[in-house]
Amino acid sequence: MEKYLELINNAQLLNSLTSEDILDNLNNGSFKIKSYRRNNIIHFEGDKCTRFELILSGKIVVDSIDESGNLLNISEFYAGDILGGNLLFSNNPYYPMTISAKESSLILEIDKDVLFNIFIKNPHFLKTYLEYISDNTYILGDRIKRYTNKTIREKITNYLEYESKKQASNHIILDISKTALAEKFGVSRTSISRELAKMRDDDLIVFDAKSITIL
Repeated sequence: MEKYLELINNAQLLNSLTSEDILDNLNNGSFKIKSYRRNNIIHFEGDKCTRFELILSGKIVVDSIDESGNLLNISEFYAGDILGGNLLFSNNPYYPMTISAKESSLILEIDKDVLFNIFIKNPHFLKTYLEYISDNTYILGDRIKRYTNKTIREKITNYLEYESKKQASNHIILDISKTALAEKFGVSRTSISRELAKMRDDDLIVFDAKSITIL
């Protein structure tokens, strides 16, 4: 169990727990470590949220399928992030979207009752938990708002404006494939390629396989 201790200690959310507390909970089964391979489904849409899940390593994605059958990549989560934190104590604790492992991942699981007892014994942990889920709910809502009810061109433009500011350049190096970009926007790869070609024809951009330049 000690091999997981460093990963757990790296999670800011749990830094109010001592190493001894963490090891005790791992040894008695209150804390469980579960591994997922790439593309494994962690939760299907409609699954009930019954436990706290902290990502220790890897990459987890939240996907939604719209009425047209398009896959929309809503958000991505990494080591230190939690899943279902805003659902666990809800009156409607069901996952509204599918959650899967984008790459091999390790997740720390804590049952609802065990987590509640930690809240009672450790108010600082409760405060950190509430701050995290409040911030995360806002970020996720903002992400959905940015990518729904927009045209493909608007989605591409928003993405390019964001990356241009982040990279401090109009020449944007793509760190994801066009297929991954299509998933983010909830459209097909063909639709992305078609719209990029139209934007190039309108003298708005030039692009190749690895970059896009805003004219």
